[in-house]
Amino acid sequence: MIEAIVLAGGLGTRLREAVPDLPKCMAPVAGKPFLSHVIDALRMQGVERFIFSLGYMAEVIEKYLQEHYPTLSYTVALEEEPLGTGGAIQLAIQQAQTENILVANGDTLFRIQAKELFAVHEKNKAECTLALKPMLNFERYGVVEIENSNKIISFKEKQFYKEGLINGGIYLVNKTALLSRNLPTKFSFEKDYLEEFCSEGKFYAAIQEGYFIDIGIPEDYNKAQSDLKSIPLDLKKVDKSWTLFLDRDGVINDEIVGNYVLNWDGFKFSPGVLKALKILSEKVGTIVVISNQRGIGKGLMSEEDLADIHQKLLAEVKATGGRIDHFFYCTEKDNTCFNRKPNPGMALQAATQFPQIDLFKTIMVGNKPSDMRFGRAAGIYNVFITSTNPNEPFPHPDIDLRFNSLLDFALAL
Repeated sequence: MIEAIVLAGGLGTRLREAVPDLPKCMAPVAGKPFLSHVIDALRMQGVERFIFSLGYMAEVIEKYLQEHYPTLSYTVALEEEPLGTGGAIQLAIQQAQTENILVANGDTLFRIQAKELFAVHEKNKAECTLALKPMLNFERYGVVEIENSNKIISFKEKQFYKEGLINGGIYLVNKTALLSRNLPTKFSFEKDYLEEFCSEGKFYAAIQEGYFIDIGIPEDYNKAQSDLKSIPLDLKKVDKSWTLFLDRDGVINDEIVGNYVLNWDGFKFSPGVLKALKILSEKVGTIVVISNQRGIGKGLMSEEDLADIHQKLLAEVKATGGRIDHFFYCTEKDNTCFNRKPNPGMALQAATQFPQIDLFKTIMVGNKPSDMRFGRAAGIYNVFITSTNPNEPFPHPDIDLRFNSLLDFALAL
C-alpha cells in the first residue's frame, strides 16, 4: 500500500485577490477544486490511503471530501495552530501505516512517476527522496544540486537561473528517520530539515519530467485554468492507439436490477452488443472489461462461476468476429477498496498489464454514475450508456458523450 500526506492547511494569502474566502487548495481550477487534481494524480500513481494535513478552514475541505470522495480511504491530521510545513508533516506522519510515505503539497500539481521515486529511495536507503523538476529561465524557485549518484549536496537560494533542478514539492519520507530527529513541534521542512541535515548525505533525488504547476501566485493560478482544462472527446480521432474500458452488466449484457448475474443461465447479451464488439475490435487497439463483482464477495457465487461466464461470453464474442482482451474485476464489498469502482485501481492494473495502454487515449463505457466517477478518477474519457439509468442528467461534468446502447456508440465511431 502507498500512502500520501497532502499538506492542505495553507492560508493562500497571495491568492486572496483571485480566490477570497477559500483555502488555497480549494481554489477552483478547470471546473473543480485544485485539490481534486492533486488527489486524482496521486491515486493514478497507486496511492491508496491519504492523510490530509488541515488547518485554515479545515471544515470546507472535510465537507468537500465527504461529498465528492465518499469512497476514498483517508484520515485527517488537524493543526490547532500553524505548525509550518515540517510540523504539519511530523504531526500527520504519526498516523501513517507504512514506513515510507509520499508527501505532496495541496497547491502544487506535479505528475510524478512514483515507481521511480520509490526505486531511488530504496536503492539508497534514503531518509528522504525529493522529486526534482528541470526548469529553464526562472527566478521563483531555488535550485537543488545533486551528485552523479543522485545524492543531494546543497540547496541554493532563489534568484534568476538559466537552468536548474527545482524542488517539486513531492517527497518520499522515512517515518522512523524523521521522528527520530526529535524536531520541534513547529518547523520548516525545507529550511530546518532538508537544508539543515543535507550534509549528512541521506537525502536523494529523482529527476521527474512530468507536468508541474504551483498555483501559489495569481499568474500561475490563471495558467492552471487553461492547462488543466479537459479536451473534448473527438470520436474521429479514435484509432488503434486507443483503449476501451467496458463495464459489463448493463453495457454488454442485460443487467438484473437489484440482483446479480450469478451464472451463464442468467447472462443475456444486450441487443446489438455482438455486432458492436465486432465494430469496436476493428476500431481500437485494446478492449478490456472493468467490473465490480460484489456477488462473489457476498458469497452468492464463486470465482469459478464468474470464470465460466467470461469463458462462454468470450467464445460467443470471438465467434461473431469480436474481441475482448482481458477481464478485470473486483470482488470486494468495501467501497473504499482501491480496486473497486469508482476508485481507479483496476485502471492501474490494466495499464500495468498492457503497456500499450495510454490512459489519455482511453474511454470508459458504463451505465452507472460510479463508472463515470471511475473514469474521471483514472483521468480518462467517459461514455454513458442509458440502459438502466435513462434519466441521468446530461450534460454532466462526469460524462463526455451519451448513447442509448453500446451499438449506437460503436456506429458513431
